[in-house]
Amino acid sequence: MGVSTQTGQVASAGLRPVLTLREKLGYGSGDLGFNFLFDMGQLYLLKFFTDALGINPAIAGTIFLVAKIWDAFADVAVGTWVDNRTKLGKRGKYRSFIFYATIPLALLLIASFQVPDFSLTGRTVWAFLIYILFGTVYSIANIPYGALVPAMTRNLQERSVLSSLRQGGGTLGLLISTVVFWPIVNAFDDQAQGYTVAVTVFAIAGTVMIYVMYHNVQERFISSPHGVQNTAPRVPLSKQYRMLFANRPLMGLCLANLAIFSAFNVRIAVQVYFTEYNLGNTWALSFIGLFAIAWVFPGVAVTPWLTRRIGKRQTYILGCAIWFVADFLAFFVVHDTLSLVILSSFTFFGSALPNSLNWAMVSDTVEYGELKSGIRSEALTYSAFTWFRKLSQAIAGFVPGVVLALVAYAPNVAQQSEQALFGIRALMFLYPMVMAVFAIVAIWFVYKLSDERCVEIQQELHVRHTQQEAGDDTGSADLTGTLVTEK
Repeated sequence: MGVSTQTGQVASAGLRPVLTLREKLGYGSGDLGFNFLFDMGQLYLLKFFTDALGINPAIAGTIFLVAKIWDAFADVAVGTWVDNRTKLGKRGKYRSFIFYATIPLALLLIASFQVPDFSLTGRTVWAFLIYILFGTVYSIANIPYGALVPAMTRNLQERSVLSSLRQGGGTLGLLISTVVFWPIVNAFDDQAQGYTVAVTVFAIAGTVMIYVMYHNVQERFISSPHGVQNTAPRVPLSKQYRMLFANRPLMGLCLANLAIFSAFNVRIAVQVYFTEYNLGNTWALSFIGLFAIAWVFPGVAVTPWLTRRIGKRQTYILGCAIWFVADFLAFFVVHDTLSLVILSSFTFFGSALPNSLNWAMVSDTVEYGELKSGIRSEALTYSAFTWFRKLSQAIAGFVPGVVLALVAYAPNVAQQSEQALFGIRALMFLYPMVMAVFAIVAIWFVYKLSDERCVEIQQELHVRHTQQEAGDDTGSADLTGTLVTEK
């Protein structure tokens, strides 16, 4: 039976579309705002640390490594906190976290790009502490945002649309950050002042867009192990964590994201070095944003069509394959701005396919986990997923710093050595190639959750929920967390 037919059966079983266009666009605007805040660190903070604060590249990379590992555990702690809330206020289970954390997050972003009048050691400690705080508050705001999807709708196609719109909003944030930030900095003779003005502009814009999202989304399905719609006994944390590790599709998706997210973040962190030193054209960074990153939008637009034709898993793999081929060619042929923009267009188009599907696929793993364990933990599942993404960010911050130190990168000089130029090129193209292959392996051999199986899971859960609501426990799962083995 085809995916579209089965999806129709799920809709007739009570999982009909419920989202308005305003709500869909509102959700997408949230990732536009979060990316205005997040991309500042991923794009420019390493260069700010090495060139403005004067921190050794290896030490700067270590700051990223430690901070992101901390963030990874903060994600799990926040997910546990959110899922185990027993009292929900008027702002809901997830929206309340977003409401209170956004403004402190914006202020910490601005603080991250300050040059305090300290010694080098003092500036290093300052950079470390502020970045740790920023990552922690980001977790408090962003984990609930990701967990909103299964709370907003149970319709599979609507989840795919939300996932694509989130990717579209995030990509628009990345594009604007790439095109606009550096010209603002360069408009000031005092580079430190330029950083402050630029980051303040993006902090304000990000805050506004996040609150636009907050006011336009609705939580409809609040079903946690002990939430407002469930009177079952509190599920021990040990069983909730055991459920996560037993969720094979979730682990496969996490491993794939460990690869593609580290590849993506290494590339966007290194491209500011590549354009300045390998191409000798700092304006090339804006051209990448304007012309190459813009190709993510066609990728986002075509993703729902591809998933209807070949399924989410195959679309994910196709995107990684396109990414691999583009970077393979780029490693050998890119020596000017035009060739970089052309091949980067294919890279970003390919990356849009898996990145557009991540949030829909993690929602599918929530329901897989509920079917197999009887535990529904949106925030904890999402936090486990983002734990691997934060680990990939740790790798993405650490690897460039260490490689730059090994190849003897020298900040604020007109010309780098041949060794340094090769190291920058390898980070830009070779590292993402290897990670794209790793992601393909993880999705093909570990994830293994087809769209047809997702539809079956939706139907089985619908029957189970209907029986529970009617007081009929026949065939229902033990909500104390007993794991069910996949057939």
